Amino acid sequence: MAYMEFVKPNTQIDFVRWMKATTIVSVVIILIGIASIVWHGGLNYGIDFAGGSLVQIKFKEEPQIDTIRSTFKMIGLENSIIQTYGSHEIVVRTPEVRADLKGLEAKIETSLSTAYPAGGFVIQRTEVVGPKVGKELTKKALLAIIFSWIGILVYVGFRFEFRYALGGIIALVHDVLVTLSIFSLMNKEFDLNIVAALLTIIGFSINDTIVIFDRIRENARKNIRMELRDVINLSVNQTLSRTILTSLTVFMVLIVLFFFGGSVIHNFAFTLLVGTVAGVYSTVFIASPIVLLFEKIKPSAITRKK
Repeated sequence: MAYMEFVKPNTQIDFVRWMKATTIVSVVIILIGIASIVWHGGLNYGIDFAGGSLVQIKFKEEPQIDTIRSTFKMIGLENSIIQTYGSHEIVVRTPEVRADLKGLEAKIETSLSTAYPAGGFVIQRTEVVGPKVGKELTKKALLAIIFSWIGILVYVGFRFEFRYALGGIIALVHDVLVTLSIFSLMNKEFDLNIVAALLTIIGFSINDTIVIFDRIRENARKNIRMELRDVINLSVNQTLSRTILTSLTVFMVLIVLFFFGGSVIHNFAFTLLVGTVAGVYSTVFIASPIVLLFEKIKPSAITRKK
């Protein structure tokens, strides 16, 4: 039975040779991202982290965002973020932290009444996130990412060797930093959905990395006379087809989510798209060569025979 092959069985690409070039590319992207974050005065935190007010409104007919925004100018909410939520609902996010939620509802109802008839809409919920709550959420989000790194470091170090664990963690840190860099450059809103996306990226990326690490360890034991550099190249080439297939299937789903999932999950899907590309890149060009780097610093227990 014939089937399509993404990578021929005897492919011999020298991935290790590109270690310096790919490292430079990654460092440049991250430095540009850091400069962007400094330039913008930090990430563009959403209401979850920066604090503010959120109002969800349901309309009888499909709402026109431009019309709603023009009515909000009358009450000073023209800079609010307006997102569609389904076909007849919108979510309004404003950076203002207002204690008088009933007053905010009344102002919004008054402004919308100029464009929509009575009974044409209903305010379903109004929430407020204070600065203290935002800071606490920021702290918890950061701890969630750090604890995931620590957990992976312990597991991979126990399952393989510590140098493998360091290679995996450096690759994961790379994925998060590259994703945040692209996010900052595009000045997209950073909220709890993005934290969930970053944790998903970490899980997806380490999965592919562990597959390659397992193949490296297996080939290192089978080919005791082979240099570790050649073992790494052999292992990455052997698993390359699997890496491409799994990444493409995930990527196709994310493309659908990005274009057809609606504005509510648009940034979430975008983060996963960037993170998936960064994860595949780091798995092939970052994680494995770092293992070779640590091998040169401190050779493993397996002695390579000449």
